[in-house]
Amino acid sequence: MLKITTRGSLLTGLLVLASGTAVAHDPVFGLGPHVLFKGGVEIAPQVHTSKQGDKEQTELGLEMTYGITGDWAAGVELPYAYNDDGTNKSDGVADVNLFTKYRFWRNDKLGSQETAAIMAKVITDTGADDKTPPLGSGTTDGILGLTYGYEARKWYRWASVRYRFNDTNDAGIDRGDMIKLDFVGGIRPTPTGYLEPDTVWLLELNGEYGMRSSLNGTDLLDTGGTQWFISPGIFWTKRNFAIKAGVQIPIVSNLNGKQEDTDYRAKIVFEWHL
Repeated sequence: MLKITTRGSLLTGLLVLASGTAVAHDPVFGLGPHVLFKGGVEIAPQVHTSKQGDKEQTELGLEMTYGITGDWAAGVELPYAYNDDGTNKSDGVADVNLFTKYRFWRNDKLGSQETAAIMAKVITDTGADDKTPPLGSGTTDGILGLTYGYEARKWYRWASVRYRFNDTNDAGIDRGDMIKLDFVGGIRPTPTGYLEPDTVWLLELNGEYGMRSSLNGTDLLDTGGTQWFISPGIFWTKRNFAIKAGVQIPIVSNLNGKQEDTDYRAKIVFEWHL
């Protein structure tokens, strides 16, 4: 009798947790372990904008993801960028991204769930790098990442690390690799039911360490460095539709040489699960 009661309580707790999370949550800027159900499709139009000194960029993206299994998803991101370096402007297709994520660990508890996943991304050399300013990096780059997430009825937390491998461009510049670290907390102030709109407030700490680029074995002075951002955000869902948005505010900037500090970055994503 005790076993039946315990199992029933666990099932009830998980159903209650699921009812308040119409779409599984991930951070706005960081990496989360969320994957789709088998055969599921996610369509996510999004807008990224940033300002760094005289340089401004707005990127419109369409991300499409498919659930290969309940733990493995893959997809593509199609970006279109508008760049302004203070003197010249350009727009066009930017570098197309191909990505995959595999959830290798899941721990269901009464009213909560912990998960962990690995991800890989290929950033193809498809943007027009002959424009001024360029719309792509001029190389094919890769990213590997590891992420952990905890989700309950009220509280959330995530942590992730990503390593970006940058290649050498046509000018012979070996672009420095980058490491990204993310620590995120979230809170749902008011638990809601599945048919009701649901809001989770997020606060992220995002760090970036860029290694120096080099040319013919010589380091380039005005490349690489460290930045940290505090990033408030929101995740709003209703059934199979979600909106997440946030802004990155720089709190530490130690860029090498004469690089301009980042003024801000902002992002809004519309997610639709089919």
